Amino acid sequence: MNIAFVLLTHNPDEPAGIERSIASLAEGLREAGHHPLIIAAGPATPADHAGLLRLSTLTLPRPAREEDLLALLADPAPVVREVRHLLTAHRAELVCWADAVWGLGYLSPAPPGVATALMVHVPRADEAMHQSLAHGPRAVLTTGDFMIREMAGADLDTSSWHAVPNALLHLAAPPHPSEREKLRRGGAVRIVARAEPHKGIAELLAALPTEFGRRVQIVLAEAGFEYWPGMQNETIARCRKLAAGLPEVELRRALPWQQVQPFLAGAAATLIGSTSPETFGNVAAEALSVGTPVVGYGLGHLPALVGTAGRMVALDDGPEQIWQTLADLLDDREEYHASAQQGPAQVADLAPHAVAAAFLAAAAPRETS
Repeated sequence: MNIAFVLLTHNPDEPAGIERSIASLAEGLREAGHHPLIIAAGPATPADHAGLLRLSTLTLPRPAREEDLLALLADPAPVVREVRHLLTAHRAELVCWADAVWGLGYLSPAPPGVATALMVHVPRADEAMHQSLAHGPRAVLTTGDFMIREMAGADLDTSSWHAVPNALLHLAAPPHPSEREKLRRGGAVRIVARAEPHKGIAELLAALPTEFGRRVQIVLAEAGFEYWPGMQNETIARCRKLAAGLPEVELRRALPWQQVQPFLAGAAATLIGSTSPETFGNVAAEALSVGTPVVGYGLGHLPALVGTAGRMVALDDGPEQIWQTLADLLDDREEYHASAQQGPAQVADLAPHAVAAAFLAAAAPRETS
């Protein structure tokens, strides 16, 4: 089956959840013998591959804001024509709009006869969302029960929506228990996050106890989009200023997707400091897949994802409690290893082929699913 995904910000190794989830799903579809392609805005990158099609009628600045995109689409006709042409030329049987705006769901430029699906990765109930739903997509897909409840609470009819989780890009073997024990005793805490204020990295740095006694390695990545001008630069500058006074802290640049799981596998634990609900939690899933316990705020989908493979903290208790909870977990050998062993089981159903099967069951025309 020929399946197209439209996500204008898509780039290989883009440090963002939707982009990574689309790449993982596409990999699962390939494994199942289907033919996925991704349609994105320009400019092209050296890492582009044959399954990534760039629009000649739309080039985004980096980083881009939604306001930038909507201004560029003030006259959407050229982009609509090109998307329809690409879908026709590649004989797409199903096209999935990866977002109401960034995935062109509000325009829904599908040729006649091509089935459509809408993905809802982030909470939004604005005009673009209502326009996307008014086009009558064959299926609406979101990341889990949390998002279905959240959007129902925004007065959207979610009764026929489907929960399809984000896939891991690949499965990886966790460290041997003896190596995991070495990490528990003295391994670094490793964190991977996008440079966004709500990821809570600055707050974690400000609350780091002086007596913590371990290295803290933080990958802080700039994405191709932001919510206001200078957001990422401001976040990175604040974190660098805080880290300058913390000799045990090391800030690192973005990692390629394939290197995230090995990086997290070498950690004693990882922290999710997001102060707004994670609608899925890709980094947490990658950590769990390699047996690395997760400590974070009990918001959004994170508690269901982590289960007993880590510990959750109430947001009101603040970042100081995250560090204390982490220290308690590291000090408890039995519970630590139980959490580490549970991690891969928590994400066992996130293999690319399994998520691809769930996607097809929800979105594909019945005769081809």
